[in-house]
Amino acid sequence: MATLGDIGVAAGINLLSAFVFLLAFAILRLQPFNDRVYFPKWYLKGLRSSPSRSGTFVKKFVNLDFRSYLRFLNWMPEALKMPELELIDHAGLDSAVYLRIYLIGLKIFVPITFLAWAVLVPVNYTNKTLELQLKNVTSSDIDKLSISNVPDGSDRFWTHIVMAYAFTFWTCYVLLKEYEKVANMRLQFLVSEKRRPDQFTVLVRNVPPDSDESVSETVEHFFLVNHPDTYLTHQVVCNANKLAKLVKKRKSKQNWLDYYQLKYSRNNAKRPIMKTGFLGLWGKKVDAIDHHITEIEKLSDEIAEERERVLKDPKSIMPAAFVSFKSRWGAAVCAQTQQSRNPTLWLTDWAPEPRDVYWQNLSIPYVSIAVRRLIMAVAFFFLTFFFMIPIASVQALATIEGLEKAAPFLKALIEIPFIKSVIQGFLPGIVLKLFLIFLPTILMIMSKFEGFTSISSLERRSATRYYLFNLVNVFLGSVIAGSALDQLNTFLKQSANEIPKTIGVAVPMRATFFITYIMVDGWAGIAAEILMLKPLIIYHLKNTFLVKTEKDREEAMNPGSLSFNVGEPRIQLYFLLGMVYATVTPVLLPFIVVFFGLAYVVFRHQIINVYNQEYESAAAFWPDVHGRIIIALLVSHVALIGLLSTKHLAQAVPLLITLAVLTIWFYRFCKARYEPAFVRYPLQEAVMKDTLERARDSNFNLKPYLQNAYIHPVFKEEDDDEEEEVVKLENESVLVPTKRQSRRNTPVPSKMSGASSQSLPEAVPEHSVP
Repeated sequence: MATLGDIGVAAGINLLSAFVFLLAFAILRLQPFNDRVYFPKWYLKGLRSSPSRSGTFVKKFVNLDFRSYLRFLNWMPEALKMPELELIDHAGLDSAVYLRIYLIGLKIFVPITFLAWAVLVPVNYTNKTLELQLKNVTSSDIDKLSISNVPDGSDRFWTHIVMAYAFTFWTCYVLLKEYEKVANMRLQFLVSEKRRPDQFTVLVRNVPPDSDESVSETVEHFFLVNHPDTYLTHQVVCNANKLAKLVKKRKSKQNWLDYYQLKYSRNNAKRPIMKTGFLGLWGKKVDAIDHHITEIEKLSDEIAEERERVLKDPKSIMPAAFVSFKSRWGAAVCAQTQQSRNPTLWLTDWAPEPRDVYWQNLSIPYVSIAVRRLIMAVAFFFLTFFFMIPIASVQALATIEGLEKAAPFLKALIEIPFIKSVIQGFLPGIVLKLFLIFLPTILMIMSKFEGFTSISSLERRSATRYYLFNLVNVFLGSVIAGSALDQLNTFLKQSANEIPKTIGVAVPMRATFFITYIMVDGWAGIAAEILMLKPLIIYHLKNTFLVKTEKDREEAMNPGSLSFNVGEPRIQLYFLLGMVYATVTPVLLPFIVVFFGLAYVVFRHQIINVYNQEYESAAAFWPDVHGRIIIALLVSHVALIGLLSTKHLAQAVPLLITLAVLTIWFYRFCKARYEPAFVRYPLQEAVMKDTLERARDSNFNLKPYLQNAYIHPVFKEEDDDEEEEVVKLENESVLVPTKRQSRRNTPVPSKMSGASSQSLPEAVPEHSVP
């Protein structure tokens, strides 16, 4: 069991590593050749140019202004200077609200930390329970500052109950104010935001089949009948996944061709040679330039053939469409109402913005989505509960006893005080971190299989499962399994009536493990985030070997966006640890506060200068954030109830149950009061926005603006002639010739009568292409 000295050594190591990362970043960011790595967002916006390359050769690569190194921490105040409104305009509402999660952590835990250390730590430390009554239980100096050191049945436990109420009420107050603030920010953002295609567009799924009409005709007739005054245009959804793969493959081949041509232009004496086998490691040797030209020509023919098939084959058209309206009010009415008597047909929802659409999943039949999600629910269950076995096994090895048992020859080395402190205070946290490194990728693959149609919904789904995984494996697994492993020998030797008491003492003892985990994953991890070692190396490799044009350089320095599916669940784990241990082991709270403070500054810098958010959901994730903090509160209540029930204080249990009930009531109140702002668009706001826009720009033609907004990106990447063909297909008359024998579903007379419909060709082309 780690002592205060071990934790101190671990804290020193992690603080040193964090300082080294920050110092390395401060130096590297000043070098001219790294400027595009640490400030790529400004380059992509066209607001920053490369540092001057005048002067000596050394100055082109190294900053020789030694005065700038004296101000190596000036990036911190610079990151805090930008006002929130300017930050929203610069990076979007999603990024600004994401930062508020860290700010909430500070608002909640800074007062709680001061109060806990002023009240609970003295109450806990001025007892001798661990020294006198429970000598046979493994404990540490930190445990003497915890609730474990209070004797059973003591009146001092009422202090913990009062503090639990105080912490809960304060947390709920902060959450209430933040929910109200973020809801207002979202509505204000939607009102003040410029015109976007998704404000006028609805995604329609499960279009019923019609033997007489194509999907495009069915969609058009339905909305001309049921939304005659507001319907404008639509884009049917097609299955272009194979075409997208071919286009991506051709682009890769083109990049290699450019690379070999550049290599040949630098050395005309010898044409580049390559092997045709896997990764160029084996196979027949061929001329690299001629080989890639041939491959590109073959792929171009395949792409043309596949594109023609997608445009003409009715089987490639999915029973779904992006339907656009003349006003935001019309789109809101359609997106938020039931369209037909059968609630499983004509399903409507707000369309994601074009950047947010996950095109691969639009081709998944809607009827199969329920089956897919059931399969993934079962798979996630087994992943979560069976993953605990390797984690517990490796965690057992990552202890002094486990290492000595597995490698007896290392015993002499391990027993050295400094090495022992490092192992106890550092190794368990880093082992758990390594185990979780591939988990986000696995969960994202599972979310994609489920069929979500936007990147934001994929990330929110993956974040939810990552949080549940952390709750079960990282928290509950470490507390229950870890404590059982630590105290197993004690359980076997003591009488049965002493076991509940030992469990009550053992649960808070896992605080030492979580302190080391916070330092490894939180402090050092956040410092490593700003260093951006991986993007730094990748950029310089690409810039040296692959970059030929300014567009290539932009692609090489593009850092991507915030990984919400990874970052937000990690934040929530710290909320969970802080809530649970606030009344149990307050010594953990300062480590939480340091994490939130450092992370807020670091990610503010990254959002301002680095990350380029690829979509904007207007903070649609906020209800999930709020709900997970409430879950953390409820877990803290349950943990305290279980703990006090072993401390012969049964009369306190009803008070804590009441506290849990009040917390649930608070959650339901917030859900009813504020969540509608995140799932529905008020018609009043839509009318106001439409009226204001018509007054400002009465001559704007909305149809051309929306007509091509939801075309599949793979069609936009083709040449101009092909794009003209797509536009020509889309600009056909609104009055579609119908094959129906009856004109009941056509609001205006068709150009062709029902009698003459027999002369129509067998296949009527779709009027639009996604």
